[in-house]
Amino acid sequence: MSITRKNLVAAAALGTLATLTTACAGGSAGPTDTAYVARDVETLYASAKERLDRGNAKLAASLFDEVERQHPYSPWARRAQLMSAFSYYVSRDYAKSIQSAQRFLSIHPGNKDAPYAYYLIALSYYEQISDVTRDQKTTEQALAALQEVERRFPQSEYAADARLKIDLVRDHLAGKEMEIGRFYERSGKWTAAQIRFQNVIENYQTTNHAAEALYRLTETSLALGLPQEAKKYAAVLGANYPGNEWYEKAFALVEDHAAGTQVALAN
Repeated sequence: MSITRKNLVAAAALGTLATLTTACAGGSAGPTDTAYVARDVETLYASAKERLDRGNAKLAASLFDEVERQHPYSPWARRAQLMSAFSYYVSRDYAKSIQSAQRFLSIHPGNKDAPYAYYLIALSYYEQISDVTRDQKTTEQALAALQEVERRFPQSEYAADARLKIDLVRDHLAGKEMEIGRFYERSGKWTAAQIRFQNVIENYQTTNHAAEALYRLTETSLALGLPQEAKKYAAVLGANYPGNEWYEKAFALVEDHAAGTQVALAN
């Protein structure tokens, strides 16, 4: 998943980035820019900021790291740590962005910009979410990080955005469960399929996949010779999604396979 540069800059403006100096230093980017050359902290920081403003986020990150290496006890080092994390994020080096943000939090856990550091970690995981055909470990990490932002800073701007992303991540995880469940269903592994569909109902009931999961549970229950269970799932589907195409299919399915039994489904 991606985030636009405009949104990225807006997000950054919510934290430390809005208050940091915008002074620039001259010179063009070159192979010696990150070599160890002793420089005063203001010049080194301004040089890193200039590279970031020019769009060379990768080099900027290295220069911000150099600020901390050369001036570890300066107030600029604290700023540089977070700017380094942001620069790595912009350059799509998400692993280093997470590492830098976590380092900032380990040293400055109570800093006023800690919310932004947590948010940046969550965004870095979020940007790495892959499609549902792949392993979802990173998706789960994104969900955990987003929930951490919401839990720690519920009234912040970051929490508001995190809540929106949590819904998208949960829908993604539900989609993965559905994909696996359908695979098991096609293979005739009805119980294994039911476990996956039930997981959607129990853990992701507010996602777009819930209605189909109830229909698939109706299908698999019939396949397992459990018509009463099938009717139960179809009834829940009708009560929660009346008129939904999955309900219409479930109703027809129960009628076809449970003939002779009164089916109490919602219209």
